[in-house]
Amino acid sequence: MPPTLPAHAWDVTPKEAVALQQALRGRVETVDRLPAIRRVAGVDVGFEDGGRVTRAAVAVLAFPDLAPVDEAVARLATRFPYVPGLLSFRELPAVLAALEGLRARPDVFLCDGQGLAHPRRFGIACHLGVLTDTPSIGVAKTRLTGSHAEPPAERGGWTPLTDGGEVIGAVLRSRGGVKPLYVSVGHRVCLETAVRLVLACTTRYRLPETTRRAHRLASG
Repeated sequence: MPPTLPAHAWDVTPKEAVALQQALRGRVETVDRLPAIRRVAGVDVGFEDGGRVTRAAVAVLAFPDLAPVDEAVARLATRFPYVPGLLSFRELPAVLAALEGLRARPDVFLCDGQGLAHPRRFGIACHLGVLTDTPSIGVAKTRLTGSHAEPPAERGGWTPLTDGGEVIGAVLRSRGGVKPLYVSVGHRVCLETAVRLVLACTTRYRLPETTRRAHRLASG
């Protein structure tokens, strides 16, 4: 499944990458525009050879039973430096290459990273969702920006993640007594739907099954 939006250049400077984020963020949709969800996909990225090779993995699961359906891995030479806030420019070329290897098109992506919970409101989940015109959600293990109160201790409890008075995500307790996840809108979903889908994809562990499976593939 190649990008729906004409792909922009990836051989850019960090300054040009920031300008692209600012140009593309207006395309992000923060309301539900979802098909009937039959397949969910986890997206994760790892690095090999001291960071010189980017290894991207996509794991597609049936929904709601989370049975494995399809998977793909792609390796590309790493072309963009590590710059906080610009990780999608380092990681997405390999992710898009992995998507071309899928037989089953996912209905929604759960990305191991940020969506709107990003200084410029355009994390990797937004970038991937906009390029592929596919609903997407950011599910991060750590906070990149914003502040929040402690979420309720029980599974499903969450509190808003805010930045400058704007709600940019949810700090979600995916299991009781574990560190929360940072969930944010990527594209074509609202925050409440994003939280609901992340919980529906989470079983016995802190991380959604989509993330766990993609991480295993990305880590080798």
